[in-house]
Amino acid sequence: MSEPHGVDATTRAALDARRDEIAAQYLRPREVRPASTARGVHHVALICSDVERTVQFYDGVLGFPLIEMFENRDYAGSTHFFFDIGHGNTLAYFDLPGLDLGPYAEVLGGHHHLAVSIERDQWQRIKDRFDADGIEYAHVDGSSLYFRGPDGERLELISDPLLEMYGKPVG
Repeated sequence: MSEPHGVDATTRAALDARRDEIAAQYLRPREVRPASTARGVHHVALICSDVERTVQFYDGVLGFPLIEMFENRDYAGSTHFFFDIGHGNTLAYFDLPGLDLGPYAEVLGGHHHLAVSIERDQWQRIKDRFDADGIEYAHVDGSSLYFRGPDGERLELISDPLLEMYGKPVG
């Protein structure tokens, strides 16, 4: 049987042992864990190459309403815009006209994927729309749809509730 993603058994055992060490040192049971200093995610900011195409995808296809749009204070001529992803959280984008940024790339310290929890009926509706529109996705464990946004950014729609993953509580 092959190891996942090419990791051999010896390396995997060492990685598992290190993960266990880190968890033993830092992971505290809920009843003794301090409260977070954070209130929540204000926004996650990503870069897009085309404002209208991004709005059409997030607002139109995924159903994340566009809620604000203005000039980016850090880059003249750039548009900064926000989508509602529920519970007071927003997904923000901005374009950077005039910069040759190249295609999306996964890099250390960069964006791997953004997972957004949605109700199961909405998840099914979007999956059906992807099928009808020929939008490629990976369907994992009956609850996750992994796909790419307009600029290749990795996204996941997960039908598990917040603070739950694959039927298990998170935290």
